[in-house]
Amino acid sequence: MRRGHNRQVTENLIEAFRNAIPDVAVRTTLIAGYPGETREQFEEMKKWVKDTRFDRLGVFAYSHEEDTYAADLEDSVSEEEKQSRVAEIMELQAGISFELNQQKVGNIYSCVFDRKEGDYYIGRTQYDSPDVDNEVLVDAEKHYINIGKFIDIKITEATDFDLIGEPINK
Repeated sequence: MRRGHNRQVTENLIEAFRNAIPDVAVRTTLIAGYPGETREQFEEMKKWVKDTRFDRLGVFAYSHEEDTYAADLEDSVSEEEKQSRVAEIMELQAGISFELNQQKVGNIYSCVFDRKEGDYYIGRTQYDSPDVDNEVLVDAEKHYINIGKFIDIKITEATDFDLIGEPINK
């Protein structure tokens, strides 16, 4: 995709980030089904995701965008195959995310809450972007959360993409 760097440079950067900042959350977004992408190349991407263990990962199916280098390339991967590849990567990431989230149980994070939906207040940790990353859920029937404020939350449970917790009274 003409990014100007290669896999080794990227791996070295991720390693440097993780060494310099041990609690850094590494997030990326990938494209599945780029024109000319072979099954072998896709399997290599899956292995890279498995080995790198991203804290957060998004994947979308390639689609032509005007004024990009790839806009005129032949779309050689079927839409069905693109969606299958997206699902494969996200299934792999769900397992990685679940394992990483389980390590957060018992820890306390400063979280900002931006809404209440049904029986839960919905927030996020400092590591999470709104609308795309993990959410922190707090039972609204048991606790009151001041929307828009940072609150210390002890994580009591974790799923593959969400954390469940309780406010810590100071």
